[in-house]
Amino acid sequence: MRTIPLSTATKMADLVSLDFSVLGVVNRMGLNFGFGEATVEEVCREAGINPETFLLIAKVYAFEGYLPTSETLQRANLHDIVKYLKMSHRYYTEVIVPELASALESMIIPCEPRQQKVIWTFFQDYKEELSKHFAYEENTVLPYVEAVLSHQGGRQFTIGEYEENHSNVQEKLDDLKSLIIKYMPHQCNQQEAYKALFYLYTLEDDLRKHTIIEDQILVPVVGRMESHE
Repeated sequence: MRTIPLSTATKMADLVSLDFSVLGVVNRMGLNFGFGEATVEEVCREAGINPETFLLIAKVYAFEGYLPTSETLQRANLHDIVKYLKMSHRYYTEVIVPELASALESMIIPCEPRQQKVIWTFFQDYKEELSKHFAYEENTVLPYVEAVLSHQGGRQFTIGEYEENHSNVQEKLDDLKSLIIKYMPHQCNQQEAYKALFYLYTLEDDLRKHTIIEDQILVPVVGRMESHE
């Protein structure tokens, strides 16, 4: 991994080339490719996005172990953080999970019915756990954050409760990976198994960084706003 200094004056094309996972941030922030020589500042301003927020999220993806400073968090825009998290949920549920389902369906075609049922049950368990996690965020956490942004009173929730009840879907994902890697019958479609594992590991890595954004960016930013009310 190259470690180069990044700022809003960095050319957007250079930032995107740093790590392929930054492409996901570009997509979910609604930025269009064809950056030319434009900087992060210029591209984001034209799209109506806070450049410091984009850069902050991009660093989480580009640099393993990156944690923002208090000063960096103060420059972040909470509206753009919420937008990013919502778009991430859509990406997971409308793109990655359907692709994973398709690969698993093709993978188990040669298997016996009993084997098909076991594998598909593991997938459905994981999908359900993921859906519950996103539903809690969409129906409880993010509406609360938006209420804080609009200075609405009378709330019976704090961002600290979200941190305490943060759902962990990792166990179900690990179960599914282990089932394919260790116990998948040899007659299953090996190429589709590879595709399924690729989607699982891609989802796992993206969700891990998604959680960092929630725990290390969203929670402290909202917590600071709560303390000033």
